[in-house]
Formats: sequence, C-alpha cells, structure tokens
Amino acid sequence: MAQKTDVKIQAVHQKLDDIQLYINGQFVDGEAGTTFENVNPFTNDVINQVAEGRREDIDKAVTAAKKAFDEGPWGSMKLKERMTYIDRIADLIDEEIEEIAILESLDTGLPISQTRKMTARAAENFRFYSRMVQSIHYESYPVDNEFINYTVYKPLGVVGLITPWNSPLMLSTWKVAPALATGNTVILKPAELAPLTANKLAAIIDKAGLPEGVFNVVHGFGETAGASLVAHPDVAAISFTGETVTGSTIIKNAADNLKKTSMELGGKSPLIVFDDADLDRALDAAVWGIFSFNGERCTANSRVFLHKNIKDKFIEALKQRVQNIRIGDPMDPSTQLGPLIDKGHYNKVTGYIELAKEEGCEVFQGEVPEDVKAGNFVPPTLLLNARNDMRVCQEEIFGPVMAVIEFETEEEVIRMANDVKYGLAGYVWTNDIKRGHRVAQAVDAGMLWVNAQNVRDLRIPFGGTKYSGIGREGGHYAILEFYTEPKVIHVSISDHHIPQFGK
Repeated sequence: MAQKTDVKIQAVHQKLDDIQLYINGQFVDGEAGTTFENVNPFTNDVINQVAEGRREDIDKAVTAAKKAFDEGPWGSMKLKERMTYIDRIADLIDEEIEEIAILESLDTGLPISQTRKMTARAAENFRFYSRMVQSIHYESYPVDNEFINYTVYKPLGVVGLITPWNSPLMLSTWKVAPALATGNTVILKPAELAPLTANKLAAIIDKAGLPEGVFNVVHGFGETAGASLVAHPDVAAISFTGETVTGSTIIKNAADNLKKTSMELGGKSPLIVFDDADLDRALDAAVWGIFSFNGERCTANSRVFLHKNIKDKFIEALKQRVQNIRIGDPMDPSTQLGPLIDKGHYNKVTGYIELAKEEGCEVFQGEVPEDVKAGNFVPPTLLLNARNDMRVCQEEIFGPVMAVIEFETEEEVIRMANDVKYGLAGYVWTNDIKRGHRVAQAVDAGMLWVNAQNVRDLRIPFGGTKYSGIGREGGHYAILEFYTEPKVIHVSISDHHIPQFGK
C-alpha cells in the first residue's frame, strides 16, 4: 500500500478552474457555449469543465493562424529572434515545472515521480529544436562553372497537431516545438481526456509573448474539433499521435486537400530475452517497459519472448516484481502504478484480461489496495502460457498487461515477433553482440534497442512501420521532412547554352 500522500500535493485532488480555448492570443469560450467534464482518474470526481471547441472554433483558430503567418511577424521573423521566443518558453516551463507535473499527474493518473521527469523533457524539447534549427546545414550543388543549385526549407504555414492523453505535455511539446521553431503557426487539438497541461502550455506561451495567432489551442472531441481541423483547406499538415484506426481515418480525410500527414500510431512491441542475456538487467527493462506510464505507452514491451532455458526462472522473478509494484495515489512520490485514464479504457483493458483467460492464459496479477479502489486501477498483470496467435498477443491493450511467450530458436522468435500487424518498437537482450545486431535488423519495427530499455534520443527518427504509422519525427527529420517544404534555387553563374527556338 502506498504511503500517506504529502498534504500539499494531496490537496490538489479537488476542483480546479474551468478551461477555455486559446485563440488569437485570447482565452475564450467556445462559440456554442458548451462544455464537457474533465474527470480525475484516481477519484472519478470531476476536476473542472472544459470549453468544447467545434467547427466554428477551428475556423476562428485557423483564420488567426493564417493571418499570423501571412501578415504577422512570425513568418518573416529573423531566425535568432524567433529562437528567443522558443528558449523563453523552455525557461517558463522550468519555472513552473512542479505545478505542471502535478497537473499532468492529476489529469492522467500517471505517478508524480514520472510526470516530473516528463515535464523536464518538455522544456528540453524546445531547447533542442532551438539548437537544431540554428545548426541545420542546407545543401549546395555546384554544376561545373555554370550553376549553383541550393536548397532552402520554408515553413508550411498553418499546421494542425492532434495529441494523445498519455504523457500529453511531453508528446505535445515534441510537436509544438519543431512546428514553431521552423516558423509555422499552430493549432493544437489536445486529447479531451487530458486537457490540463495543454491549457497550461497555452498560458506559458501567452506569457512568453508570442504574436497573436501563432499558437492556438482548441479543446474538443475528435469527431468534431479534430475532424474539422483535418478537413480545413487552410491547414497545410496534420501531425497525429494516437491509435491506429483514428490515424487511418485522418489520412483518408486529409487526402481531400492533399495535406502532409505524420502518423505515430499503435504498437505491440516484442522484448526478446535469449538464454545468454544479463537476466537481471533484462528483468528490470521488461518490468519498467510495460508497467511504467501505467502501461499506457505506444512503445511498451507488451509481448515478452523468453527462451525456454530461462523461461521458468524469469517468470518467477516477474511474479515477484508484479507483487511488489507499489499501486496507489499518483500524487504519492512512492507510487509506481496509478489508475488508467478513464472508466472506458479501464473496461477495455479488463475486458482483454478476461479474454486472455478464455484464450487459455494463466493470469497472474498484483493487488489493488482497498483504499484506492475508487480509481480506475488495473493491477500489473502477466498473461502466462500465451501464444503469439492469441488476440491478446495481436491487439494493442494499452495497459499494464504483459503477455509472456516461450521460444526455442532465433528463427522462431523472429518469425513470431514479426507476425503482428504493428511495427513500432522492439527490444533484444543477449550477450552475443552478433546475434543482437542480427535479430534487431530482422525484427520489423521502426526502432530497436539492444540490451537497453526505451531510452530516447531526440536526434533519431521516431516512428514505426506497418500499422504503427507513416513518417518519422524527431531530430532533423521533423524539421526537414515534415514541418518544412524544400525549395530548390538554381542560379546561373555563366552564360550557359539556351536553345534559340524561332530565331
């Protein structure tokens, strides 16, 4: 059972001020005047009311963003001046890091010990892209003594960012930072289940003094606000992180206006442990990789493949860890696993656990303390005796649920790892470095880690294959391949031959 929560942090489990939209530098109500409830996943009490944005609010935000880009100073601002704003945003996040971490924990149920680290990464997202944009080297190609051809990268204009409810601030800033740093104007449509830190980010950006219309936040639902953002003809691109079915719908709807899209979608990532691996470290990584973030992470190692020689030993160690994971109030610094985002998602995850029993798995779980059962708690769960062809091994559960699958040969585990529609991440544990490289290159996924947990590097291309997404973000991939458009300039430096038709 979790220890008593600090009184100061515990006091946050109460109602907060209601949330408005942020359009053209002003906090405003939605045109329709409607709101929706934001619910605390730990208590299932209402935190506050959130203004519901609809098509007319998206229209207002896009008009403001387009004017800010076409007529305002942002699109033509000198790079160094624009980066002053970006760095200022990072500084302001740092100044309010504890409040932001508490808001994130309150909204999502993520443990405060984890949201504090996420908030720090949000500030670094802005600083990283400030450095990156100022250090990009553009191409130049001389052609004999006749031409110099060079490339410049121009901002797209108005971009739409649709972000998820798991680690919302970190993932939002991962999009907002490069979009603004490259000179675009932004409409952010955050997940309706976690609006608090998007609202806080709007307040921070407002305090940083960005010109009106450069950054806008429209809260609301996917089928109204989100769909209107995707369909708007003046929005040049949509970056989306979320589940695969929604991503597919966005791609279809964006096609009508030939929008650029970047899709970071679901996953069912394998973690493969060979019998020569450092089992203690592999155990640490496997447990952290599925039970941190409450299991609500796209790169979670939800399928763990164990070599038959070490399976029994490893499972016993997993059982002990599962029983020891501290479940409780997300505001308690000692809590390791908090509640799921809402009752709907809780029902989905528990439904998969019941399905696992029907499919023949042995289900082993930790225990939720009696004093926190008002929350949406699913205990850390092992699905033992699992087979890769089971639905619980093929479909994304997005909760603290690990399926454990036995394998015997390298060829067999590669086949099973790839026999799934997703391809986001993968993890290989072995002390045979040749095999580590070999298996990592054979697994169908956008990102692989060998003898490592999911350690992020902002310079790398982030994204997946198959049903896990299209495109890559992160590093210069975000700057040069998504948030800007390349333009080639051909300059003649001599009197080269020009055909003289009709002379």
